[in-house]
Amino acid sequence: MSFAELLTQDQIHRIHDAALEILEEVGLKVRYEPAREVFAKHGCSVDGERVKFPRAVIEKYRRMYPATFTFHARDPKFDKVIPRDSPVIVTASSAPDIIDPVTGQERRAESGDIARIAHLINELPGYDMFSISTLADDAPADQFTISRLYPALKYCLKPIRVTTTDHKDTLSIMKMAYMVAGGEQAYKEHPFLTHHYCPTVSPLSMDNLSTENVMYFAEQGLPVYPTIVPNAGLTSPMSMAGTLAQGNAEFLATATLMQMVKEGTPTIYATLATVADMRSGAYTSGAIECGMLHMAFAQMARYYNVPCGGYIGLTNSKLNDAQSGYETGMSAIGGLLGGMDMFNVGGLIDALKTFDFAKAVIDDEIALMMKRTKRGISFNEEDLALDLIKEVGPGGSYIVAKHTIGRMKTEAVMTKIADRDARTIWVKKGSTDTQARAMKRVKEIMSNNTASLIPPEIEQRLRAEFPGMVAGDLLPIE
Repeated sequence: MSFAELLTQDQIHRIHDAALEILEEVGLKVRYEPAREVFAKHGCSVDGERVKFPRAVIEKYRRMYPATFTFHARDPKFDKVIPRDSPVIVTASSAPDIIDPVTGQERRAESGDIARIAHLINELPGYDMFSISTLADDAPADQFTISRLYPALKYCLKPIRVTTTDHKDTLSIMKMAYMVAGGEQAYKEHPFLTHHYCPTVSPLSMDNLSTENVMYFAEQGLPVYPTIVPNAGLTSPMSMAGTLAQGNAEFLATATLMQMVKEGTPTIYATLATVADMRSGAYTSGAIECGMLHMAFAQMARYYNVPCGGYIGLTNSKLNDAQSGYETGMSAIGGLLGGMDMFNVGGLIDALKTFDFAKAVIDDEIALMMKRTKRGISFNEEDLALDLIKEVGPGGSYIVAKHTIGRMKTEAVMTKIADRDARTIWVKKGSTDTQARAMKRVKEIMSNNTASLIPPEIEQRLRAEFPGMVAGDLLPIE
């Protein structure tokens, strides 16, 4: 598949050169002292918290980026490698709120909601990875991440993406992962968690906790990648070109740190960039500019021969409505045509603040359409069908042809949510809208195959290791 290009080759080279100029002359404020020590050891200039990067250092380490990134799953049949298996569809994550599937009202999300969402993502075919969609308001004070990870592991066998807070939190979730895997060695042979952080905070700063975690997982050889989050007008210049230059510098600095910690560490050029609505300062995750920036960053990723992805296909709408649909669809297909490999799209409304079950099901159908688009058009002689066209001839019909029957379920996406019936049939079926059809699908999924995916003996060991842990049970939607 060829990709759409927003940037010319000259513009790509200019952004790269501008990023090198930013890193060499401005540098980054690096708060985490061990990171400053690594930078200094490998040829960077360190003055207090300010780190500046000679061009030669960036050029040396960018040539070490691996060309692929692997997402491992507890069930290896769900393993994905980008860019080979792109588009890899991931849920958007960490929303504090949820639309209650019974009352339809917004409320704080809890661990039981994560259990439901994990099962939903496990069963929906368009999703490839579960990035834990919400927070858990009922989490014990010392078990914030465990309360999110446990129900996710309990009901999802696909790759799971997780973020931790401090290093103690990190060690706790790794202990849980080792126990579920059957031991540390077994886990490290097939690490089914992918770790994600935003160590670089725009503009041009590196924090403490996220940077520590990225360095830890890179050293351990466990899957980890960072995301850059420039927001034009607020944390980057109010121009897409300036935001691309600064964001590219932030990616290069973070990726360089990872290679300095351990050469050959796989990473992803991951982005969550957009242009702020300066009427209010709103974060515009649903803006078309968000899609455009991701398309341009995808071109930069190809320039560096590194996989790419990000938070795209999102919406600012407070409802699962037309705005939600067109914002998701326009930016997601833009990112796909622009060559993105990984899409954090799925389930969130209101600028990543709220999870909606129906939206997740609709996004699954969008994901299947994206995968069909990426598969492209087959041009072998059998698919070109010249012999069949000659056989049927003018005025004939293809409906009973063997060629048609053999492709009727594969050539086109068989939608379950998008309605294609005649109006009279639609009326007889209850005149339901998209939201109602999606919620019906949610309830069907919640009533089937809902057993825990963690064996009882491991459940007992986990509860002994983590006293007071949330139940993490999947409750029916009634």
